[in-house]
Amino acid sequence: MPHQPTRRTVLHSMAAGVGVIAFDPSARSWIAGPAHPHPADTAGNSLAGVPKLDGTLLTDPVSLAADADDFGHSVHHLPAAVLRPGSVADIVAMVRFCNTHHIQVAARGQGHGTNGQAQVTDGLVIETAPLNTIGPVRTGADGTGTVSVGAGAVWSAVVQTTLVHGLTPPVFTDYLELSVGGTLSVGGLGGQSHRHGGQVDTVTALQVVTGAGELVDCSPSRRPDLFRAVLAGLGQCAVIVSATLQLVTAPTSVRHFLLPYTDLATYLDDQRRLVSDRRFAYVEGSIAPDATGAFTRYVIEATAYGPPAGPDPDDTALLRGLRHDRSGAVTAETLGYFDFLNRLAPGVAALEAAGVWAWAHPWLNLLLPGDRAAALAGTLLDRMAGQDTGPGGVVLLYPLSATRLHTPLLRMPDDPVPYLFAVLWTLDPADPAAVAARAAANRAAYETVRAAGGTQYPVGTIPMGAADWRSQYGGAWAEFAAAKRRYDPCGLLAPGQHVFPT
Repeated sequence: MPHQPTRRTVLHSMAAGVGVIAFDPSARSWIAGPAHPHPADTAGNSLAGVPKLDGTLLTDPVSLAADADDFGHSVHHLPAAVLRPGSVADIVAMVRFCNTHHIQVAARGQGHGTNGQAQVTDGLVIETAPLNTIGPVRTGADGTGTVSVGAGAVWSAVVQTTLVHGLTPPVFTDYLELSVGGTLSVGGLGGQSHRHGGQVDTVTALQVVTGAGELVDCSPSRRPDLFRAVLAGLGQCAVIVSATLQLVTAPTSVRHFLLPYTDLATYLDDQRRLVSDRRFAYVEGSIAPDATGAFTRYVIEATAYGPPAGPDPDDTALLRGLRHDRSGAVTAETLGYFDFLNRLAPGVAALEAAGVWAWAHPWLNLLLPGDRAAALAGTLLDRMAGQDTGPGGVVLLYPLSATRLHTPLLRMPDDPVPYLFAVLWTLDPADPAAVAARAAANRAAYETVRAAGGTQYPVGTIPMGAADWRSQYGGAWAEFAAAKRRYDPCGLLAPGQHVFPT
């Protein structure tokens, strides 16, 4: 039998002397040149012509190693090549090429996954960061608007652009240096989600490249099945290349509160009250250990928007009826709007300077049914007693509102007020056994929550197989699987998520 080229052979032959891609020694990268109709690979097999690219295809060890890592720093799958696109056409061309040669493809934004979600062994990683255009911003007479952005744009750049027009996206993750395409692939939850849903719920249209290599515009009225399959779809059916986002009137300042609690049930009840009466625009909360190592120090973080997005905040009215600990340290301060959104930046810079930003992050992210949140959170926190979450590690627990969450693949418990429970662990990667043990503990926590009707928010480190994902998606599974077959018929996209067997 004739020798069959491997995926790595095919991709390397694209950049190794087949007359298709020229090596630029100054850039240490491969730059596309005119395609030849039938170049031969290094084993003598005839391959389809490699497309002409506007960007670069890299196979150097440094580039491959960089994309064989992520923010988790514990999973490493080495790709055969990395596409740094110069245009959307590059993505179309390379996905079609990969279909021809049955090469798996993973899209990577900022690489902020923690468990290899945007990695692919011997395949092609598409870096979406070059797709970072922002605009135009379209404004309406009612104080709302829209903005079209590239998938590689980070949220900090998006909001700085829209604020020039007095507008803002309504929902943000706490860390702003994530890509639009990345967060829309998982959901995009934050402290404003009790009012506006996830970031996926604020999208009016998408442009995507399907797994079949088709460039498609989709929306709730145009190819709606694809639209539903892409938002929070973990990259399974298409690569997001641009999105149109809703905008609302931006405040000029915010009133920011940190309210201490000593009782878990009271903390959760007051959070639920704030979701119900909508007195705050932003509601989150965190839990820290006490002197004994038990996680019993609860803090509600809440923010009211000032003009022009809201009235001048009145502290008395905002805090009325809340049962926080008056003897504890209550923080109340007025911040600029962007300063509030970007408040994590100094801490991140300090972690980077200390070298611990590159530590392992086996994060746990779960969604709890509200009526069982106290019991479930109590159980999970008891299991963590005495354990150090690490430098910059934090435990989050805050409410959402089911009436604002409309995206089918952003799977929520069947409860009007589900809670996000997240433990953002930071562990020394020099102790891989501890990292592996944490992943196993995360899995056990997930099974506890799933048995109680909860789900996972899929950004963390919870080992999952196809059967787990089928359970996760429940009633949405049939449509999701049908979209996978229709739009990624060769099953090439996002294998690192392990949603569909490859």
